Amino acid sequence: MYTNIETKKLAIEIIASLVNIKNQMYEHILKPAGINRQYFAALLKRRNPDGKHLTKREMGAIILDDLEEKTENQKSIRKIISIGANWSQFHLADNEMQARATVQKAREVLNLIEIIEEKEARILNEQREREMKRLEDEVRKGKLEMELEIKKRSELLLLMYDELAIMKNNPQKRGLMLEELVNMLFNLYDIALIESFRRNGGGEQIDGAFKIDGWYYIVEMKWTNQVTDIRQLDSLYGKVARSGKQTMGMFLSISGWSNHVIPLMKQQSDKSVFLMDGYDLRQVLTGEISLIDLLRKKIAKFNVEAEPFVSVSSLV
Repeated sequence: MYTNIETKKLAIEIIASLVNIKNQMYEHILKPAGINRQYFAALLKRRNPDGKHLTKREMGAIILDDLEEKTENQKSIRKIISIGANWSQFHLADNEMQARATVQKAREVLNLIEIIEEKEARILNEQREREMKRLEDEVRKGKLEMELEIKKRSELLLLMYDELAIMKNNPQKRGLMLEELVNMLFNLYDIALIESFRRNGGGEQIDGAFKIDGWYYIVEMKWTNQVTDIRQLDSLYGKVARSGKQTMGMFLSISGWSNHVIPLMKQQSDKSVFLMDGYDLRQVLTGEISLIDLLRKKIAKFNVEAEPFVSVSSLV
C-alpha cells in the first residue's frame, strides 16, 4: 500500500512523538491501529544492541518493518497515519511542538493518500466496468451465436419433420425417425434426452426420458394416422407410477388426441402426465418458441391450473 520511505518515517514519528509513555502510546495509537497486545508486550521486553529497553522510535521501526512484510497488515500503516492526522491530545507528548509538527505532516500525507485512494478506486471501478462490459458482450455474442446455431439446425430438423409428415406407408420407420428427431432437438437445447431403452428386466419399453428443473420426465411418442386415445395414455401412467417419486410423463402425439382424452385426464387423481402435439413441435422447429420455454410453460399450466394440454398458440 503506502509504504514508501517518507510514509514509513512518518508512521514511526507518530509512534515515537505523540505519546510519551509506552503503555499509553499502545492504547492511543497501536491498539486502534490493530497491533496485537501480546506482540507489543514482547517488544517491551526486547533490548537494543546496547542492552537497553527499546525506545518508542525503535519499536516503531520494528513494527513498520513487520507490517511491510505482511500484506494483510498494510491497513494498519494507513490507520497509524490517520490517527496522527486526527490527533488532538498534545498534552500526552513529551515535546508538544514536535508533536504538532508531526500531526501537521500526517494531515498533509493523509490528504495525499486519500487523493491517491480516490484515484485508484476510480481506476479500479473503470476497469471493473470495462470487464463487465466485455463479459456482457461475450455473453451477448455467445447467445447470438447459439440462437443462430439453433435456428440453422432447427431449419434442418423442420425439413426432416416435413418429410416424415408424408411418410404414411411405413409408420414403424416414421416412429423411429420421430424419436431420432426429438433426440436431436433436445440435444440442440442442451437438454439431456435419454434415448429409447428397456427396463424392468426388458419387460418395459421407454421411448425416452429427460430432466428439467430437477424433475425427470418419461416420454412417450406416437405418430399414427389416427388420434391417440386414453388407452394409449394408460401405458404411460403405468410407467410413471413405476418410477421414482420425482418423475412425471410427457406424451407427444403428432396427430393429437380423441375428444375424450383431456376430460378423462382431468378426472385422474394422479396428475402426472402432460401432453404435446405435432403443432407444438412444429412451432419449436420454426423458431416461434424455444423448446425450454414451451416445456416450462406447459408444465406450469399443468401444475398450477391442472391443464394437461395447452396449445402453443396460447403460450406464445
